[in-house]
Amino acid sequence: MLNKNSVWKVLLAVLIVAMCALYALPNLYGEDNAVQISAGRNATVTESMLSQVRETLDSNEIDTKRIEFEDGQILVRLKDSEAQLKARENLERALGDDYVVAMNLAADTPQWLEDLGASPMKLGLDLRGGVHFLMEVDMSEAIAKSLEDAESDFRTALREENLRYRAVNVRDGHVDIKFRDEETLESAQFFLRNRNRDLLFTEQDNLVLRAAFSENKLKEIRDYAVKQNITILRNRVNQLGVAEPLIQKQGADRIVVQLPGVQDTARAKEILNATATLEFRLLDREHDVRDAINGRVPPGTQLINDKNGQPQLLEKQVMLTGNHIIDANNSVDEYGIPQVNISLDSEGGNKMSRGTRGNIGNPMATVFIEYKATGEKTEEGKLKFEKHEEVISVATIQAQLGSSFRITGLDSPKEARDLALLLRAGALIAPIQIVEERTVGPSLGAENIELGMQAIIYGLIAVLAFMLIYYKAFGIVANIALASNLVMIVGIMSMIPGATLTLPGMAGIVLTVGMAVDANVLIFERIREELRDGRSPQQAIHQGYDSAFSTIMDANITTFIAALILFAVGTGPIKGFSITLMIGIATSMFTAILLTRVIVNAVWGGRRVKKLAI
Repeated sequence: MLNKNSVWKVLLAVLIVAMCALYALPNLYGEDNAVQISAGRNATVTESMLSQVRETLDSNEIDTKRIEFEDGQILVRLKDSEAQLKARENLERALGDDYVVAMNLAADTPQWLEDLGASPMKLGLDLRGGVHFLMEVDMSEAIAKSLEDAESDFRTALREENLRYRAVNVRDGHVDIKFRDEETLESAQFFLRNRNRDLLFTEQDNLVLRAAFSENKLKEIRDYAVKQNITILRNRVNQLGVAEPLIQKQGADRIVVQLPGVQDTARAKEILNATATLEFRLLDREHDVRDAINGRVPPGTQLINDKNGQPQLLEKQVMLTGNHIIDANNSVDEYGIPQVNISLDSEGGNKMSRGTRGNIGNPMATVFIEYKATGEKTEEGKLKFEKHEEVISVATIQAQLGSSFRITGLDSPKEARDLALLLRAGALIAPIQIVEERTVGPSLGAENIELGMQAIIYGLIAVLAFMLIYYKAFGIVANIALASNLVMIVGIMSMIPGATLTLPGMAGIVLTVGMAVDANVLIFERIREELRDGRSPQQAIHQGYDSAFSTIMDANITTFIAALILFAVGTGPIKGFSITLMIGIATSMFTAILLTRVIVNAVWGGRRVKKLAI
């Protein structure tokens, strides 16, 4: 008999709808006002701190919903925004500057749903509120650092080739190498040109060979600076506990950072503006550090304090910068002593090999360099930065190092862990400054959600009413499919890690509401045509679904391709719209073709039917 359901179709339809409904559930529970505590550079968050946090909040009569410790962070959930603000102020005073105390919103999802991996949809800045930063990378500093690297590389390479030079200096966007005679200059020029294809070499007066970056090399430096800074900014944003941040390149030297749900704008700026880098240098063992402290600093050296405030005399020449580090992790050696294992890229491995070849047994220092904005501006209107340096580790070179090596001589596992985190986070190539800042309040986001939901509900009611009136009993089937379609969209959006719902995305859902019943209209009209042609109800149902299938597929596939192109070439709001549209197309095809067929077959199929209510 026609229109009988197979077991696998019923199970498939029920399973998919039930799974989507399950993962859509967290969206019903809302969010809590929360304060998140994470560790700064010189601290760590442990579970033992929970008692200190509780005591601080209790002593200030701040009621909490619950306090959680997870992934090295403490999350304090509070009842309202007033308690949230009060909690942040008191915890900042109690914990000090070593800890990052930031306000945000945390999903109030039940534990059993979290255990299943269910979480609410990620909301964009326009729906959730938060901060928007447009940041500019200081390209002059990036190029200057590359010139310093080139200078150091020239010194090492010429020494290895026994090509004697008088001086190597960086001047006005180029490197000048001065030689003793014409013959050495020509030999060095031939050697360096073959070794550095991306540099332009020209002879100057007084036996000077000038090296400058080509346009392609300058473009490569700028692109790398932006990409590296984006990576580091992502690591820093993790301290703020932002569920779905947007960090992407804009133009040649700018980066867009959107942090939905972040309410503490000042703290976000502080973390993002903390421009830092790393350098590996040799300690100067030929001169007395006490002479340098008294003002007699030997040439080619620099006096830098370590983390305990003790001065260290270092060579100015940089062996390696932190931007060559691929990975770093802490462990213990065979004697249980903490250490940090470091992996470098190929260029970094070559530099480390050359730098350590003749320095076995000598101490090597890891220098942490931070650029802090002074508040003053240059003539071009850009912020001025002040350089702060600190020796965070000193280790003895045990053998010639390559792309993989380890740092030993650390005092504790905590020090090894903190150093590994710092190294793994990488180094900003150049300072960045915020050139544009926008804040979207939670109230405005809530208003946008309310208005968007009203549009969806009004559209849904209108479509439900039309289908019920026009198609009678079959309209009820279409309405069940439409409701299931909305649940599936929410469930899938919640399951996809990178999917973020924006205001244009809600417009996509409204559009999907209308499109979802389009396929059912085609099927139901085809069934009516078959009935008018004298077919039996069972034959009409069978022919209606089969003949409309190709039309539905063609129409939806073309729309899906258009949405896919929007997603590929679009940014921000356009992507938000295209994601919901693509998901809506896929779910509407499933509900119209499979789900409604299962319901229709269950109600009318497999038995004698004289008349259809359609």
